[in-house]
Amino acid sequence: MARVYASPQGAAIGGKMGPATNFIGAKVMLFAGDQLIVLQRDHAPGIPWPGLLDFPGGGREGLESAQDCVLRETFEETGLRLDPTGLRFVHNRPTRGSYGVFYAYHGPPALLDFVRFGGEGDGWLHMAPRAYVGSDQAIPPFAEILSNYLESIGIAGA
Repeated sequence: MARVYASPQGAAIGGKMGPATNFIGAKVMLFAGDQLIVLQRDHAPGIPWPGLLDFPGGGREGLESAQDCVLRETFEETGLRLDPTGLRFVHNRPTRGSYGVFYAYHGPPALLDFVRFGGEGDGWLHMAPRAYVGSDQAIPPFAEILSNYLESIGIAGA
């Protein structure tokens, strides 16, 4: 039986609560078939986790919803327009007195053919999800969120 990954503001798979409304940004674990699309963060002064591998997403603009935020940021960073009905809420991560909202999106392998790097960061790549979890280039709390998500959908082992 898959474990439900709970967070302070709600639960992921099978939970009743959803994305935090008091959030500062949103990320998506973006799957193209069995591959995970990730971005390499840039090395700008003061940026958290410079050079590490990140999920598409970013900061909230105005009063947009977490879903609208992650869809906009994903388009800006990858050129991909995701179908909002395919987003699956996963986790609310406490950060800077607020929350970062995490989603998962499972697209076909052909999604890789349509990625167009938007210029934020040093580039993009795809990799096996478990390779991200085990990578010293992964953002540590994001690797943990991904690992728990994979376990919750029945993909075990690191």
